[in-house]
Amino acid sequence: MNQIADILELATQAIQQNIDAVLATVVRTEGSAYRQPGAMMLICADGRSVGMISGGCLEPHIIKRAFWLTRHGASVQVYQTGDDIGYHKNSDSDSTVVKDVSVKDEDMSEDDFLEGEINFGLGCNGRVHVLFERLATAIPLLDLIRQVRHTQQPVTIATLIRSDNSENGALDLQVGSRIYLDTYLKTGSLTDIYLNHNMAGDSDTVIDDVLLKAIKKLSKHQFYKKDAGCNAEYIELSDDLELQATANCQYESGAELVLKTGQTEWLLQRICPQIRLLICGAGNDVIPLVTMAKLQDWHVTVIDSRPQYATRRRFSQADSVLCLPLDDSETLLKLSAGAAVAVMSHSLTQDRARLAVLLKHSAHYHYLGQLGPRYRTERLIREIGETSVNPHILADGIDKLHYPIGYKLGGDGPEALALSIMAQMSAVMHNQSPQTMSPSRQEQHSKTDMQAPA
Repeated sequence: MNQIADILELATQAIQQNIDAVLATVVRTEGSAYRQPGAMMLICADGRSVGMISGGCLEPHIIKRAFWLTRHGASVQVYQTGDDIGYHKNSDSDSTVVKDVSVKDEDMSEDDFLEGEINFGLGCNGRVHVLFERLATAIPLLDLIRQVRHTQQPVTIATLIRSDNSENGALDLQVGSRIYLDTYLKTGSLTDIYLNHNMAGDSDTVIDDVLLKAIKKLSKHQFYKKDAGCNAEYIELSDDLELQATANCQYESGAELVLKTGQTEWLLQRICPQIRLLICGAGNDVIPLVTMAKLQDWHVTVIDSRPQYATRRRFSQADSVLCLPLDDSETLLKLSAGAAVAVMSHSLTQDRARLAVLLKHSAHYHYLGQLGPRYRTERLIREIGETSVNPHILADGIDKLHYPIGYKLGGDGPEALALSIMAQMSAVMHNQSPQTMSPSRQEQHSKTDMQAPA
């Protein structure tokens, strides 16, 4: 969920200033889509907005119609970016399908008629399903995201994105209703299972047999997850409630899948904590690395044993800046748990002390990189090995160590270094391999290298 920090901040401001807002969330994608399920955008009544749910093509249209689309409550709209121009209205779900052009319908206001057509002009051949809901309904979700960011503990929720009550009057939930599945996953109890409690009527029936079976089935589902990467799955639930995965793609916002029963569709989300970055060293070249990590909404901690370096004034964007003694191994391990770690103090004494602890606990972190030329790191490893009690444990850490840190991307200076480090960390944390050049580009690159002067 990139840009989530800005969304949480603007939501807080809107609540404090008593300004209404609409939260738009991508709940499903088909074909080519710039953002994946879980991507959000917040639109305030005073004109402010943050976040993106596309590459910028849908946002103007969504900002214009967000409050109109939620005039009767939460709704799901479907936008198509194919080559055909067309329009379809789904009366059951109040859902709009837009193909390149948003065309007028009988429910649109006079102002909408006067403004004419909106041409997306993309040719992406994809469909984006977007849930629109007022801030009052979305507050429990945003509060839960804040909780996850604070506790570093993931949670699982299910959001209703389609309901056909005409065939099943027992289901009184409205679109946008959310179920907090961790309650059932941990205790098997259906008490306090609703994250937000939107009822279509006054019925006391909040969980019917179909929904109960779906919850039980979902409780057995194992999210596919490697390192910090999460995946999205579109899953249909057949009549006998057997899960059938029909699509799979990877992204970082949290694990989501869409569940379909005969009368309902649900978006299942695994809301994950921020990726955490620990930087051991507080030199000037750390500043752009902190900036780039925060642009990715990572949680960043900078540590150094030198008080004149580890100051909040120098690293105002970091979440935490600590002057940590070299002998405080307990705090170092706590900060590095599940994190990406960059050792880059430009000090042999500091790097040796930090590396000696981290290499012995290779299962503790997701990534470890050491700044400096290879011979310098090999010297550090040799010196650490001379005092290491268990060389086999040290070997596991060495196998996981990236040195020199970062990819060879070219360029010079702290900003280029930060870019290369972030590229490598992101690839490792999300279990991805860097994309290689095409064969023709590789051949051209090789010829250039041979012609270059020594």
